[in-house]
Amino acid sequence: MMKSKSDSKERNGEDPPSQLIDARIKALGDWRGQMLARVRRLIKEADPEVIEEWKWRGVPVWSHAGIICTGETYKAVVKMTFARGASLEDPSGLFNSSLEGNTRRAIDFHEGDGINEEALKALIRAAVALNTSARATPRPARSRSRAKRA
Repeated sequence: MMKSKSDSKERNGEDPPSQLIDARIKALGDWRGQMLARVRRLIKEADPEVIEEWKWRGVPVWSHAGIICTGETYKAVVKMTFARGASLEDPSGLFNSSLEGNTRRAIDFHEGDGINEEALKALIRAAVALNTSARATPRPARSRSRAKRA
């Protein structure tokens, strides 16, 4: 079952994230809305426990034990940015944007592009596995004391 994260906006009477994403898809009214809807469907198929969020003044975000990816829409591209994409194996070569960073990787979808659905779902599952394994791994405790300088 897909969940929506409750945040202060929702408690204040604004629409929940899933409805905001629905509205964004409808408002786009072109290939970008169709592409965002398709990406969203694939995310939900790959991870039925995904949580939809609405962050940064209007960016759809999908999370499971941390951010999996975002779904940004621009004039000429729908960008699916994986928060920890640089740590993921990409045997199908889906990542085609933000390749120079140490953390994120993205997939830019242009009008008319196809989607390798099985490869994308595998990438989403790998991102969830990375998030859940990171949560299960104990982090070393930081020392709160600092050495005094003479």
